[in-house]
Amino acid sequence: MSKEELKIVSDSKISKKIKKGDALFREGEKLDGVFCVRDGVSKLSKLSGNGKDQIVRLASKGEVMGQRAVIAEESTNLSAIAVSDMKVCFIPKEVISNTLDRNPNFAVEVLRHMAHDLREADDVIVNMSQKTVKQRMAEAFLYLKKNYGEDTEGYLTLVLSREDYSNVVGTATESCIRIISEFKKKGLIKTSGKKIGVADERKLLDLIEGF
Repeated sequence: MSKEELKIVSDSKISKKIKKGDALFREGEKLDGVFCVRDGVSKLSKLSGNGKDQIVRLASKGEVMGQRAVIAEESTNLSAIAVSDMKVCFIPKEVISNTLDRNPNFAVEVLRHMAHDLREADDVIVNMSQKTVKQRMAEAFLYLKKNYGEDTEGYLTLVLSREDYSNVVGTATESCIRIISEFKKKGLIKTSGKKIGVADERKLLDLIEGF
C-alpha cells in the first residue's frame, strides 16, 4: 500500500476490546468489514450437522479475520469467538474494496493470504481423515507450545477448555478428557486445573509419527 492508502485505512479503522467468550461474528452473518487482531486469540469454528463446533484454526496477533466473506460478498461460513481477552481493529468493507479495485499489488497479496488459509484448511482435512484422535491431540499440544509458548511453570500459555480441545481434534468432550488423563498417566503431559503442560515432547512426537 502507498502512504496515502495506509492513511485512509488508519483513519477508518475502529479499535475494539473483546472479552473472553464474546463473539466477533457468528456463522451466517454478513460482515461490514474485516477484523485485525492486535492482541489475544480467537477461535474460528464451523457448526457441523450434528450441532457440534469444529475449530478450524486459531487467529492471533497480526492475523486478519473475515476477509474471505467480505471480498466474496457472502455470509461468513465461520464463527469467531475470543478464547482470551482481545484487542482488535475493525476496517470497514468499503475501504478494503476500494483499495482492491485501485491497487493490484494489494489484491495479489490478499490472494496469497487466502491461498495460505486454503492450504491450512487442506491440512486440517488430511489430519482429520488420516490421523487418530490421540495423534491429533498430541499435535494440538505441540502446536500450542510452539505458537503461544509456556508460562514460568511450564504450562501452555493459551488455556483452552476441554471442550475446545475436543472441537480442535474432532471428538467428543468425554473422549478428550479420557485421552488427557491417559497422556498424564504416561508422563506425556502435566495438568493443573484447566492448565496443561508438555512433559515429554519426544514421546508426543513419536506418537504423532506412529511409533
